[in-house]
Amino acid sequence: MKVILLERIGRTGGIGAEVNVKDGFARNFLLPQGKALRATEANRKRFENERAHIEQRNEERRNAAAGVAEGLNGTTVVLIRQAGETGQLYGSVAARDVVEALAGEGFTVQRNQVDLAEPIKSVGVHSVALSLHPEVAVSIIVNVARSADEAERQAAGEDVTVHHFEADEGGDFAAGQADAAQDDRFED
Repeated sequence: MKVILLERIGRTGGIGAEVNVKDGFARNFLLPQGKALRATEANRKRFENERAHIEQRNEERRNAAAGVAEGLNGTTVVLIRQAGETGQLYGSVAARDVVEALAGEGFTVQRNQVDLAEPIKSVGVHSVALSLHPEVAVSIIVNVARSADEAERQAAGEDVTVHHFEADEGGDFAAGQADAAQDDRFED
């Protein structure tokens, strides 16, 4: 289906571009959300008459997003979650959790603005991209930890998922593992 874009859409095109898109994308996303018009002669005339207003509205939205981005860029949010000894979370951290954490910091971000390809499923420091506007993107740091103390240690650069084994009575841990492996070979 051929449509006229009313705002910049990712890799599809910019304002005023007439592009061919899949019918489902146009019917289910672009047209209902007012991001595009069908490319008919009447809609072309309507777009040209309203072009200045559409571009002004886009400029205002971009400036508002840029203002939020200035304060948000590089922000670190800490999320405390339960996790196993290996660092695997018992649940996961999704876009909704990031939005709630940012709201606690005083930032208003929509869930669809969080570019999280898949949920975070382990403790650690993760970089998360936010698309506040098609032309404004920022990155924040999400520190997922089991406790506030662990979050501080992670922020300082410590890897809390590494196990620190103490030397056993027969020598170091690696020697004990080698002895155990040798014992397993002779038990058949």
